[in-house]
Amino acid sequence: MKYFLPFCAAALLSANLTAQNQIVASGSSEGQNFEVEEVASGLGVPWGLSFISEQELFVTQRTGEAVLVDVSTGESRTVTGLPQVEARGQGGLLDVAIAPDFNDSHWLYFTYSKPQGSGAATTLARARLTDNQLEDWQDLLVSDSVTGRNQHFGSRIAFDDDGYLYFGIGDRGDRDEAQNTSNHIGAIIRLHLDGRVPQDNPFVGNPDVRDEIWSYGHRNPQGMAFDSVEQRLWSNEHGPRGGDEINLIQPGLNYGWPEVSQGREYWGPISIGEDSLPEMEDPIVVFTPSIAPGSLLVYRGEAFPEWQGNLLNGALVLTHLNRIVLDENLELVAEERLLEAVGERIRALAVDHQGWLYLSTDSGRLLRLRPA
Repeated sequence: MKYFLPFCAAALLSANLTAQNQIVASGSSEGQNFEVEEVASGLGVPWGLSFISEQELFVTQRTGEAVLVDVSTGESRTVTGLPQVEARGQGGLLDVAIAPDFNDSHWLYFTYSKPQGSGAATTLARARLTDNQLEDWQDLLVSDSVTGRNQHFGSRIAFDDDGYLYFGIGDRGDRDEAQNTSNHIGAIIRLHLDGRVPQDNPFVGNPDVRDEIWSYGHRNPQGMAFDSVEQRLWSNEHGPRGGDEINLIQPGLNYGWPEVSQGREYWGPISIGEDSLPEMEDPIVVFTPSIAPGSLLVYRGEAFPEWQGNLLNGALVLTHLNRIVLDENLELVAEERLLEAVGERIRALAVDHQGWLYLSTDSGRLLRLRPA
């Protein structure tokens, strides 16, 4: 188990409201200066980001809309062909990710909260993009995750290098269901790109576990990233009051919620479960107090060579870009909190072909972090 101190040194950052070049902040990290500039604004709550070309970024909006943003000009085009979504509470149109063979197939993958009777289910779907029109919409998995609450839908998408897709589903506000493997609640799902269940999934053939489940015992996974260099699948998730986690996701493992948690009840300083149990997987990193991670990526760009292999988290409650450095044994080496002075809830992250970092905020802004 690895822990953080409640306060970690942050990068120096200074406000620089230069209207001419839209620079909103500047700072340094690992001896390299950077600038943050506003690319676009007025995007609602931009939940998911995915580059479809070097200049065009697909942006989902939680209310159920989507736009294509030209990052060289900041201009946007409305995307049509989206389904009805249940945009209540924490639900709505969630993540977007381009298929590994997007240039040939034109498939985009989505997670969203699909209306189901009086509730909604986290749903994985795909559609082909032609110009700004989505066509051939397919719901690949309408998960068994409906509860009476509008929270903890997850959900991010990641692809590995072997043709498999992963996405996360939260506990849907019913914590005990995260240990109930007869449904998809509180689980990370692994599928073929067409939605079929891989026959080497860890629980295939087990009548007590849904075949789609790759791991379970998750509270609310809000970030997911596959590192092709190290062949590792990472996820972060919200704890309750404290106890946010970064987990190395491995097949068939139980990640503990709510039997294990470093968090406390919202209504009082009461522990939730145990600190650790031998039959359940410990997190690699724990954040106490909570930063509320909204996204995750493994940085492999060229613009910031000192960040190679680092984990980057967007923080919602503590409003910063969080950088995690691990050693070869996955022990914590350092944490850095960037962009605290910007004061924005960072929802989603993306990296372009140059290694520049794009961040969406819950105030509807699209920011770009690049070397100065």
